[in-house]
Amino acid sequence: MINAKLERREPSFYDVSERKGILAWILSTDHKRIGLLYLYSIMSFFIIGAILGLLMKLELLAPGKTIMEAKTYNGVFTLHGIIMIFLIVIPGLPAVFGNFMLPILIGAKDVAFPRLNLLSWYIYIFGAILAVASQFMSGGPPDTGWTFYAPYSFKTTTNMLPAVLGAFVLGFSSILTGLNFIVTIHRMRAPGMTWLKMPLFPWTLYGTAWIQLLATPVIGITLLMTVGERIFNIGFFDPALGGDPILYQHLFWIYSHPAVYVMILPAMGAISEILPTFAQKTIFGYKAIIISTLAIAFVGYFVWGHHMFTSGMSGVALYVFSILTFLVAIPSGVKVFNWISTIYKGSINLKTPFYWAVSFIFVFMIGGLTGLVLGALATDVHVHDTHFVVAHFHFIVFGGVGFAFMGAIHYWFPKMFGRMYEETWANVGWLIFFIGFLTLYLPMFYLGIAGMPRRYFDYLPQFHGGNIISSLGAIVMIMGLVIIITNLVRSAKFGNPVESDNPWNGKTLEWTVESPPSLENFEEIPIIDKGPYDYE
Repeated sequence: MINAKLERREPSFYDVSERKGILAWILSTDHKRIGLLYLYSIMSFFIIGAILGLLMKLELLAPGKTIMEAKTYNGVFTLHGIIMIFLIVIPGLPAVFGNFMLPILIGAKDVAFPRLNLLSWYIYIFGAILAVASQFMSGGPPDTGWTFYAPYSFKTTTNMLPAVLGAFVLGFSSILTGLNFIVTIHRMRAPGMTWLKMPLFPWTLYGTAWIQLLATPVIGITLLMTVGERIFNIGFFDPALGGDPILYQHLFWIYSHPAVYVMILPAMGAISEILPTFAQKTIFGYKAIIISTLAIAFVGYFVWGHHMFTSGMSGVALYVFSILTFLVAIPSGVKVFNWISTIYKGSINLKTPFYWAVSFIFVFMIGGLTGLVLGALATDVHVHDTHFVVAHFHFIVFGGVGFAFMGAIHYWFPKMFGRMYEETWANVGWLIFFIGFLTLYLPMFYLGIAGMPRRYFDYLPQFHGGNIISSLGAIVMIMGLVIIITNLVRSAKFGNPVESDNPWNGKTLEWTVESPPSLENFEEIPIIDKGPYDYE
């Protein structure tokens, strides 16, 4: 199967061999090291974001002030949203596992533009510093939420500009990563790897990359308009100057709903890699999954209006956006059907990544079905801006992306680090996290239907019971998270070396190289003569 040798690169300023210590990392253009830089950065920010989320739930443990004032609460939930959305779930799987695994999965020695890849990480760090620093500069932490809604975003006296500019800068990192992945997939696939022989994770990265490339500039322009509004009083969104705050909502959600698919498509790709490996079966409906991936990426551009059903749109627009919202659920349902069919009658290997994958399907189905409640005009009016939306959003974004990320790190951990984590502790951490997650977010559906608004520092006594259960769930979930992260960090340094380069009996290319992979991944370029999930 292999007959073409790689040409070795000439040593350069950026090669690992030319630098020592931290410089060997922050000046390396090796896609694997850049993926690990993203991993360490994202996990650090995730710990901060999770702590902020726990503080919010502790504040909501009882009516009235519990541990913080209302102004502090507003700043905490704004920073929590900015960190979780812009620093974790949007870059998450593409930046970490896309960078590390994409070239290996398609038989390439690196991404198409290695130095641009390193630059995208630097831009990510710069944007992250701006966003986090906004909490500590004069004027107080921003308090608009992660959506920066006009007109409050340019009327508030809090320190909004660094947060908005941080999100703007982070968009460039997303665009450059998407551009890099598109060119890599088009130009650097191994000989014989046609489009329909490519693994599903690269397919989802491909669909995601187009969204990053086409939709992200819209939010960049919108954020710049907000900066102009705040500094120069131009009048884009200010009604007093002839502007329209609804225009901001349209521009923001034209990007931010496709951004949900930037988050979830790579998660679906990771699940599509894990399930056939642990079922020891060919993925069911390979072409259907590809078509549904591209359909989600395409239709996702046209459903932004369902965030604005109560803002005052025409009846025709309401009906069109509602119908499109229901249509985008169809390709997601196709994926769920194919995943369950893949598991059916498989030789199931009950390992930690498989537990994360099946729990992903469970929470994603809850998130998807409750999304239909928000897509229906009559029910959306009742639950809009309530805790029901918070629960749905976290089941999709945190339950979807978070569970898939955890599944992916446990799946590819032995390949990335050459060591194996302690499986018993990994399973215990998963179980505690899963129980805590459901205990945290399921009561929010009830609270929302009962009428509890979101983003509120305080609430009426009738919502106390649901909030107690939810806050206790947050504590349990954080306990599981501590076990998971401690186990992974310890195992990366002290875990038992892997006994095999293919511990899961996987059929894709990353399991044919050494663990961890060498600088250029392959000693010889592989020649592909069959599909990636061919179990015999």
